[in-house]
Amino acid sequence: MRLVVQEFLTLDGVSQGPGAPDEDTSDGFTRGGWFVPHLDEEFERLAGSWLGEADALLFGRRTYQNFARDWPRMTDHPLAGIMNGLPKYVASHSLTKADWNPTTILSGDVPAQVAEVKRQPGRELQIHGSARLAQSLLAAGLVDTLRLAIAPVVVGSGRRLFPDGGAPAGLRLVSQQTTPGGLSVHVFESTGLPAYGTYGSEA
Repeated sequence: MRLVVQEFLTLDGVSQGPGAPDEDTSDGFTRGGWFVPHLDEEFERLAGSWLGEADALLFGRRTYQNFARDWPRMTDHPLAGIMNGLPKYVASHSLTKADWNPTTILSGDVPAQVAEVKRQPGRELQIHGSARLAQSLLAAGLVDTLRLAIAPVVVGSGRRLFPDGGAPAGLRLVSQQTTPGGLSVHVFESTGLPAYGTYGSEA
């Protein structure tokens, strides 16, 4: 399977708490819910088409617990059947059980276990949110594709998908589009390490 990271970001790169003010208040974050005002039907259709490519889902612990709490209750949501039915993996050193079936807990050497999952037949193993997990797997060279939905807002604080000191990565833009709500959607493929050069006129 291909490992695909799907993230909602602000223009200043924050990925924390896109869906509600109380979604993720860790480290004192109080500016959640910034993605919601820009949602529209076009993006929801696009996100549904992405989910239709998934054969399994991968989460960090915090995102998993939020999704496991909410999605089983959302029986009238058009994507609930897919979200609840797909095989799920959660990377955690603290969870001892996971009740959002079917779920497998990955602990210990998580990158090695994710690499093993990737070797299974299938289309996409998708990470939804889970920025810290996405960072570690990008650093390990396991991410094949990044799908970034960027909202036209600067929140000024919060956890970023690409923090200072993060691992460098080369990317190739494969598609981009905007939605009526102002979201800018970029899809990148990983190309290994970045290329560098020097700007200047030719002699």
